Amino acid sequence: MTEGVFGRNSGHEQVVFCQDVSSGLKAIIAVYSTALGPALGGTRFYPYASESEALDDVLALSKGMAYKNSLAGLDLGGGKAVIIGDPAVDKSEALLRAYGRFVQSLGGRYITACDVGTFVQDMDVVAKESRFVTGRSSDTGGAGDSSVLTAFGVFQGMRASAEYSWGSPELRGRTVGVAGVGKVGHILVGHLIEAGARVVVCDVSERAVERTVAAYPEVEVLENVNELIRSDIDIYAPCALGGALNDDTVEKLRARVVCGAANNQLAHAGVEKRLDDRGILFAPDYLVNSGGVVQVSDELHGFDFERARRKVTSVYDTTKKVFALAEAEGVPPATAADRLAERRMLEVPRLKSILTPT
Repeated sequence: MTEGVFGRNSGHEQVVFCQDVSSGLKAIIAVYSTALGPALGGTRFYPYASESEALDDVLALSKGMAYKNSLAGLDLGGGKAVIIGDPAVDKSEALLRAYGRFVQSLGGRYITACDVGTFVQDMDVVAKESRFVTGRSSDTGGAGDSSVLTAFGVFQGMRASAEYSWGSPELRGRTVGVAGVGKVGHILVGHLIEAGARVVVCDVSERAVERTVAAYPEVEVLENVNELIRSDIDIYAPCALGGALNDDTVEKLRARVVCGAANNQLAHAGVEKRLDDRGILFAPDYLVNSGGVVQVSDELHGFDFERARRKVTSVYDTTKKVFALAEAEGVPPATAADRLAERRMLEVPRLKSILTPT
């Protein structure tokens, strides 16, 4: 028998299971916290092996969004949704619109956007049924592909990590290994090449690798992630799915810094301590990959790309702040980032106790 949501002690405010038989929709929407505002987070469309696996993923991702939005300084809570299925086979207008109806039914407690397996054009379809959708196309007044500023934010976090590790934010001459060159990884490679870094990549998708090599011929390609982490790289950038950092990976890793776009990179609690013990600087994923959520959240106020980009440059300063706190308190950066995010989630809602005229 599958363990229930409450049995997992997840701490979530609300978890909604959604099904529309005729369109084939099976989805889960998880709202972790609305302490700072409506829960904002993307919709992942993925062929999970089971409903239990999908539930585990959405619970972890939605909690991560709450911390990400808090640390990014946004007045937004954290949520996430997963649609169970193969997007290449199961995605349809009817399914996306049915999903939009469920998003709308939450009355704004959850605001959705793109994630793995969903794209700008999909959000345009979802928006036909719901007002609570971001990451829409520019033709509809939206922010467009959030991968653009996600990659830019990771680049800023990487510069801050380089400054902490080597005394300079310059990446020229550094070797960066990028695992996953899909939407975000591909754009990140461009920033790194422009900055003068040597870039090594790998991806399970030959098509993604070919696209990246065609755009940046100087990029080196390795066969798989195991080969990548064993290679002589200065910075490891996981940019695919979560769980990239486990006990085995940390033991093999030769990089001095980990800074990438993937969500939930730590496979389990304690990995952050092992990284710290080995002298590997970990830039918390939900801190450095927050550029995308900053981009789509700006859409809620009438999207302005340059304004959003300016906000994302603050990832550099926030990353430095996290490293400084970690050093001052003698804890890993992941712990320091959690503490900063949790403090804001506690302190800002407390201000509502101050009565103001209506």
